Amino acid sequence: MTGVEEKLEQIKAVLDQLAEDTSVPRNIRRGAEEAKRIMENKNEALDVRAAGAISILDELANDPNIPLHGRTLVWNIISQLEAVQQMK
Repeated sequence: MTGVEEKLEQIKAVLDQLAEDTSVPRNIRRGAEEAKRIMENKNEALDVRAAGAISILDELANDPNIPLHGRTLVWNIISQLEAVQQMK
């Protein structure tokens, strides 16, 4: 497994964690699931998938109902996705 693939697996694991966190509003959990689905779409180039996921996550981070720990997780995922974009 390459470094990029390992990083993607880590990102998907954190998205799963966010999607399963019942203290986070349902729309945030759905957004995390959607971002994960985008990242798993092998038909798109990695940078396109990352950009799509970042777009969704950016909207989630700006949601006024997201708890602080959820927002921190989202920002963390975004920075990891941006790092993956630089790796390719």
